Amino acid sequence: MVFDEVDSLKKGTDVKLINERGLRTDGRKIDELRPLSIKTGVLKRADGSAIIYHGNNKILVAVHGPRELHPKHLGLPDRAILRCEYRLATFSVQERKSPAPKRREIELSKVIQEALEPVIFLEQFPRGTIDVYIQVLDADGGTRCASITAASVALADAGIPMKGLVSAVACGKVDGKIVLDLNDIEDKEGQGDLPVAIVPSTGEITLCQLDGQFTKKEVKEAIKMAQKACKQIHEIQKQALIRKYREVETSVLQEQIEEISSHEMEEE
Repeated sequence: MVFDEVDSLKKGTDVKLINERGLRTDGRKIDELRPLSIKTGVLKRADGSAIIYHGNNKILVAVHGPRELHPKHLGLPDRAILRCEYRLATFSVQERKSPAPKRREIELSKVIQEALEPVIFLEQFPRGTIDVYIQVLDADGGTRCASITAASVALADAGIPMKGLVSAVACGKVDGKIVLDLNDIEDKEGQGDLPVAIVPSTGEITLCQLDGQFTKKEVKEAIKMAQKACKQIHEIQKQALIRKYREVETSVLQEQIEEISSHEMEEE
């Protein structure tokens, strides 16, 4: 039934996005996140990296820095510059896109940069730069929020000093109801979206955009829903980092055991 509704929407048939049982086109409840997982340390040549699977979104993030900025005259004497580059792969959307960056990608690069800047201690690296490269491999709605979530983890993986991790999710208005974590169909066919980025450890909101028509009550409801979801996302982010460093500790311990064993064999 869920797949029939999705196919009908793609064909342009007028189908409700929330059925009589309160379920959405992908079978979720209105306040339910899509399946989300994050893995860190996926790129050896980057200082920090992460890949996020959020619903059908697949997004890869690489962090380089802090490092010297070139050309040097662009550097700031009191802090580093954070540069973010958000790009959609040509095969990431239904209709193949041009490899050249579109205006939308440039806009989202700036949005992501501004959502991450407040938590980074940029003043510790004067005249330097931290570069964040985001590649969307598969897009299914909410890519800016998933990118912020993954980029925050990649920055932590790179050892960049931060006040806390940034977690992000988009709420929206669908069939007159406020729903959590919009997918692509809901984003396109719904009545509006409200992406939010939060630092759960401090409660600070670093991003809040709104597209569409919402009442004050609906905005408050959406932000409250996003805050609750960001706490869930925050736990997934922390676990991704913990897993990575447990693997590193296990690997180092295994090397030490092998080294001791080889010395013992040589002595015998």
